[in-house]
Amino acid sequence: MIIIDTALAKREAEGRPVRVGMVGAGFMAKGVALQIKNHVPGMELVAISNRTIARAREAYNEAGIADVEEVDSVEALQENIRLGRYSIANDPMLLCRAEGIDAILEVTGAVEFGAQVALEAIRNGKHTIMMDAEVDGTVGPILKVYADKAGVVFTNVDGDQPGVIMNLYRYVKSIGMKPVLCGNIKGLHDPYRNPTTQEGFAKRWGQNPAMVTSFADGTKISFEQAIVANGTGMRVAKRGMLGPYAPQGANIRESVNLFPLEELTQGPGIVDYVVGIAEPAGGVFVLATQDNPTQQHYLNYYKMGEGPLYCFYTPYHLCHLEVPLTIARAVLFHDAALTPLDRPYVEVVTAAKKDLKAGETIDGIGHYMTYGLCENADVTERENLLPIGVAEGCVLKRDIPKDQVLTYDDVLLPEGRTIDKLREEQRQYFSAALATSNGGQGLQQETIA
Repeated sequence: MIIIDTALAKREAEGRPVRVGMVGAGFMAKGVALQIKNHVPGMELVAISNRTIARAREAYNEAGIADVEEVDSVEALQENIRLGRYSIANDPMLLCRAEGIDAILEVTGAVEFGAQVALEAIRNGKHTIMMDAEVDGTVGPILKVYADKAGVVFTNVDGDQPGVIMNLYRYVKSIGMKPVLCGNIKGLHDPYRNPTTQEGFAKRWGQNPAMVTSFADGTKISFEQAIVANGTGMRVAKRGMLGPYAPQGANIRESVNLFPLEELTQGPGIVDYVVGIAEPAGGVFVLATQDNPTQQHYLNYYKMGEGPLYCFYTPYHLCHLEVPLTIARAVLFHDAALTPLDRPYVEVVTAAKKDLKAGETIDGIGHYMTYGLCENADVTERENLLPIGVAEGCVLKRDIPKDQVLTYDDVLLPEGRTIDKLREEQRQYFSAALATSNGGQGLQQETIA
């Protein structure tokens, strides 16, 4: 933070702000606009794209910017940037292609659309910041390959749980500890929730009921933990993760007793979550080990306990407040908050939320038909499991009972989707690694056209 705010202050003094284009104008996007405009010197949100143009204008207005101009060409957008004017557009590709924009922030939560935006931004040399774990958890590894080739950063964000976990993971490693579990804290987990059950909560907070449902039914946390696994090389202990329930009134430091020690210490470590922690009510945690007896003595003196597991935690995640830090890290330091390591390690596969019938078309994430479960990528490949990021719009070829995990053989894919093309590229590019259960030997280095 000290480095970032100093670097941004320098850009402000030089009159060279980091210029950001944002795709999406929903609940979180409005918060980001407010934050950048009022609290981040050295950064400008020069353009917002949204399918409904009025919502893009609304996001600017709520941030205190009344004078915005609708544009329908790259040339008009570039001229506005040159003149210091704010732009709105319903075509996100204008933002991806315009000169003068340093980074694209994608904040829609839509998989097919988000993948298209990310790919176009990368191809046009824009650092690509994703508040879209659904895209990242489905095709993040191959998008990282594209980004590396283009010389830009592809990253998830500070503030959202995965980025906060990764910051904590890096800190724990930096002080000589070995992280063995990267964890998330949940207050509720019920895979059968749907937009009807979550309508009241969504209305109270001004959010989309389907998005809220994806939090409750476990799909969102599955995506979040999958991208943490892909950024650290960790795995899941079992399909769906362990997800223990904490004793009533428990503090997160008691999580050292909630997970099987062998599962954590034999291998690369795991990603997981815990439900019902009383203190803190939210946030993230990392469990780590330290083998040196002298260091163990010091840690006990520092009130961290006797080991062998030590709990580090961040008691909050402040989503939109921290997103500008990610943008600055990418643009000014070419540093990612969280990006895929070298291959897929964990996928999010599709499970039936109810009995499904042949001929039905699968609805979207956080709706009525499916929920997501974490599964190790080698298992997903070997069993031909259907990622939930591609499930929407697929037509069922046969009946599927409640809670059964779907495979590609169970569905007909829609034609012509970017997400399916990227999935196939990802599968082929990492095929040698996915076939190796130790996770990482023999990575193919094919050229991405």
